[in-house]
Parts: sequence; structure tokens; C-alpha cells
Amino acid sequence: MVGAAAAPGRGPARLNTTTSGVAVLLYDPDCGFCTRTATWLKRRSRCAVRPLSPSAVTAYGLDAERCRREVPFVGADGRTSWGAAAITAALRTCSVPWCWVGWALAGRVGQGLARPVYRWVAAHRHELPGGTAACELR
Repeated sequence: MVGAAAAPGRGPARLNTTTSGVAVLLYDPDCGFCTRTATWLKRRSRCAVRPLSPSAVTAYGLDAERCRREVPFVGADGRTSWGAAAITAALRTCSVPWCWVGWALAGRVGQGLARPVYRWVAAHRHELPGGTAACELR
């Protein structure tokens, strides 16, 4: 492993050497809310947005258990961000005005706001539009 591990949901956590040089956000394909959000992001982002799978976990060297709790974003440079930092990184690859939102959330204050919002959304995603019982974190 190259790079230092970061606290859950904070900044780059690890450098992956198996990336293709293309940023990718991996999402839970069994969650309707996650799939709807991924579809929204695909239309606006320059990063790849792909369903999370065991082969993706292996290919990117991700922690499978952490992937159950937080969305991973693997940057073009191979650095992995998790949770709110991952969503922020993905938003930064979007067109205007969404890239501005990503840049605003990238700072200390922005992440201070984004992390608790992300935790709440993750805990309640089964209750949000598009969510189903399959979305509930167990």
C-alpha cells in the first residue's frame, strides 16, 4: 500500500496502482437511491460511474467492508476517497454549476458540513426517493 490511510470519510485514503488513469465512482447497484444518484451523476460528470462489484473491489484494491458503508471514488491519480469526500471529488468532475458545488465542499468547512449529511443519507437511503428495503445498511 502506498500513501497513508485516512480517517473514515476523509480525503484520499490510499493510492491504487491498478487504475487506468480514469477517475471512477463506484456505487451500490442493489440500492435504488444509489442507482438514481449514479444516473444523475453520469449525465453531468467526466468521471466513470460504475456499479460496485467484487471484481471492482479487487481491481482497485478496495476494502470490501468499507465499500458496504461508504461510496469509493478512485481518482485518475489512483487515490481513493470515501463517503462525503468521494461525492465531493465526483462533483468536482462535473460541468458548471455542479463542479462549483464540489469545489465549495472540498475545503475544511465544506467537508465539515458534507460528512454529517453523507452519514445521514447513507443511514436513511432506503427511505429516500428511489430507495427500497435493499438499500438499508445492515
